[in-house]
Amino acid sequence: MTTLILADHNNAVLFPATLNTVAAAQKIGGDVHVLVAGSGAAAVAQAAAALPGVARVLLAEAAHLAEPVAENVAAVALAVIRAGSYTHVLAPATGFGKSVAPRLAALLDVAQISEIIAVESPDTFVRPIYAGSAFATVQSKDAIKVITVRATAFDAVAAGGGSATVESVAAAADSGLARITGQEIHQSDRPELTSARVVVSGGRALGSAESFKLIDALASRLNAAVGASRAAVDAGYVPNDYQVGQTGKIVAPDLYIAVGISGAIQHLAGMKDSKVIVAINKDPEAPIFQIADYGLVGDLFEVVPALTAELG
Repeated sequence: MTTLILADHNNAVLFPATLNTVAAAQKIGGDVHVLVAGSGAAAVAQAAAALPGVARVLLAEAAHLAEPVAENVAAVALAVIRAGSYTHVLAPATGFGKSVAPRLAALLDVAQISEIIAVESPDTFVRPIYAGSAFATVQSKDAIKVITVRATAFDAVAAGGGSATVESVAAAADSGLARITGQEIHQSDRPELTSARVVVSGGRALGSAESFKLIDALASRLNAAVGASRAAVDAGYVPNDYQVGQTGKIVAPDLYIAVGISGAIQHLAGMKDSKVIVAINKDPEAPIFQIADYGLVGDLFEVVPALTAELG
């Protein structure tokens, strides 16, 4: 039994979600291999080789793999799988994994299992359904199981300490089906949202992009990442990459502070695994209070500045 992990990276850095995916693979058992498909990604391969539990790293490099075009990465993975004897293929449930895994599953003619949060046995997994309000235990009889892993459900393996070998493999030819014509990378001095230990999120109750600066100020005091509800994003208060929820980013920080967020089920699906949840809302009947560890009923325009000043 051997698991192949599709590494999520930017050719320079191995993204943290891959470390959580390795942890999930270890629960399945057997050998763990990591596929790094990119261009100039030797440093990423070395970082993957240093992960405990990884037995082998396969490095496929080509100019057309400089960007993670799903069609090309899936073609590389398919060739590696056909040349090996893999029983499982895992990818983090990031934008990368959610794009590549379905294509790979279709090429292998198997059913994909999405966003697992637990491993019961090598063929049985638990995944959330209905926006996280219920859980399904699913069993797969496919010879090769293609799975995406919800990173927040598994503790990341420690970086370093491993000694896997790195082997170069041939990259499949450019499919020519798609290409990336441009991208905008949001630069921030704050921690990355999905891996931050503390997250402060704001909702529609803030009323404007200008008022959202209250969230920024509080986050600065706590060295926290900034998140938002879908309503706040749709209203234009903050960019899309701030969104936490079923259709946004899934987070599970040590501390999650929800400010002016009522707690729609779609938002709760993205943050309810946080270790400590603090809710600030003037409506005592807001659904967010049902899952909050600490709740403060009050006007956020009074509470948040006072809290920020106290922390200062």
